[in-house]
Amino acid sequence: MRLLALLMAAAVAWSGCGHARAARDGARTYVVDEDASGVGSALGTGGAGYDCDDALNQCFTRCWESSRQPYPHVEHNEWYYEYCTRECRKQYMSCIEELEKEQAEKVKKRPPLEFSSLDAARDWIRSHKPEVALGTVVIVAGTAFILVTGGSGALLLAPLAL
Repeated sequence: MRLLALLMAAAVAWSGCGHARAARDGARTYVVDEDASGVGSALGTGGAGYDCDDALNQCFTRCWESSRQPYPHVEHNEWYYEYCTRECRKQYMSCIEELEKEQAEKVKKRPPLEFSSLDAARDWIRSHKPEVALGTVVIVAGTAFILVTGGSGALLLAPLAL
């Protein structure tokens, strides 16, 4: 009896679950482009190409080089370095939050990406890379895919499993 139970468990483990295999066999990932650079570049610019990282660097430089320091400190020391870092980080985080809000508004206004064929989806995404973001859901002939990058930096359409 134990031998029969062991053989049955081995057979089930070897063959796997039938409905899981059917879903796995139908799920394929498609390469959209070999290079994912430039994806979403139009979404995160914040209108006139505002760069929060550059603003952070400029803020720190202005603060560090300022001749007016908070009372009672009159030296450029470790405390003042931390002060400039803390104050500029506040501005940086508010900049990032503003850009995220703008990007969310752009995404809300954009209609869903729906295509009748995979070739049409690939062609459109290749020609509109700056307008799509990683994580965008793309519907191809009623099947949901998500735009991701692979380990080699390729741009992929992976099946979206709910």
